[in-house]
Amino acid sequence: MNGTESWFSLKWFTWTMIDKYDWEDPMWLYVLALLPIFFIVRWLILRAFRPSLPVALMKKDIKNDPISFLRFIPPVLFFLTLSLIIVALARPQSTNEEVEQWSEGIDIMLTIDISESMKIEDFKPNRLEAAKEVARDFIAGRFQDRIGLVVFSGDAFSRAPLTTDYELLNTYIDEISFELIENGGTAIGSALAVSTNRLRESDSKSKVLILLSDGDNTAGNIDPITAAKLAQAYNIKIYTIAIGKEGKVPFGTDFFGRPRYVENRLDETNLKEIAKIGSGKFYRVSDKEALAQVFNEIDSLEKAEIKETRYKDTTDYYTIYLKWALVFFMLWMLSRTTFMSNVLVD
Repeated sequence: MNGTESWFSLKWFTWTMIDKYDWEDPMWLYVLALLPIFFIVRWLILRAFRPSLPVALMKKDIKNDPISFLRFIPPVLFFLTLSLIIVALARPQSTNEEVEQWSEGIDIMLTIDISESMKIEDFKPNRLEAAKEVARDFIAGRFQDRIGLVVFSGDAFSRAPLTTDYELLNTYIDEISFELIENGGTAIGSALAVSTNRLRESDSKSKVLILLSDGDNTAGNIDPITAAKLAQAYNIKIYTIAIGKEGKVPFGTDFFGRPRYVENRLDETNLKEIAKIGSGKFYRVSDKEALAQVFNEIDSLEKAEIKETRYKDTTDYYTIYLKWALVFFMLWMLSRTTFMSNVLVD
């Protein structure tokens, strides 16, 4: 809206301009809608009680003089004056509002198992790819939280430090593969230790570690329970997710290209105990949809309070309509002092 437009411009009365207004006190617009009814009722009352002088004229002598219509000018001017005053009372204005959102944020470390068993295809296309996809969706739902990434199999290492650069983080997730770590096995204790090392110097009020694995601790030189207690000492909350179905699960193909099945067993004891020590929660998931639901639940549980600061730049336009009202009021006063107010009513 062009606030520099001259007040006497007729653009202030176009629908394009009026439609853009915010109204500070819109109840006055209802009064404006009733104003024509008031004038019609007033005219009917005055017409009914106006004194008249009977005059006997022949029908052929009665003529309508166009000048008699001038008598409508004063009430029209008065109507426009009142209408513009009411519009001004409704306070037309335009507001440019900027909202700045911020939060104290949460530091979250995603700790993902990339051991050989994550190639099992009970999740499509396999466990690791399903975990990567759900992790990307989880990241997309965060706001100003710092998120890091640790991967592990026989060893553990930090793939990405805590960052709010989610685009870069998604790139790191895309590049996760089974070839990142040569040593086989599942070093859960080492993974917890590396994640804790990344989180321990954080100043965030809330620090969260999400551990996703499909196996028992079979490698590394740190006991998972000891590593969990170390994390708990740094006020790190731990969520553990056991991924995979029990029993026979598809794992690649045989020599003839037929699906090959292996027996899958997972002892949940360690992962449950780790979550308990970390004051978090343990989950067991057997398909991709359940895994997505778990991440959604964690997402809802670990939401930082989002605060916002609003900046408003408000421009009032009521003075423009008051100036126009003054113009029509002066014209109304002028018309009342002329012959137009005394034109005979037939």
